[in-house]
Amino acid sequence: MFHFISKYRVTLDLRKRLLGDNHPDVATSLNNLVHLCYCQGRYSEAEPFYLEAINIFREGLGENHPHTQTVYQNYLRMLS
Repeated sequence: MFHFISKYRVTLDLRKRLLGDNHPDVATSLNNLVHLCYCQGRYSEAEPFYLEAINIFREGLGENHPHTQTVYQNYLRMLS
């Protein structure tokens, strides 16, 4: 599964270059990367990706948007 993480990182880098660092699609890529890290128990690696995705969704879509809330709830679940 480690090779999937490198593929998700490539996708993340491409989206950042094409769309800019704060585009909601970048946050979606971050969330996908988070999910892989989380499933592997790599919580310390997942946390900064969670926080970046939450901030991008919050700034672009708003605090109460379902995407923002879902990622935030998943982050809180990881912390518990």
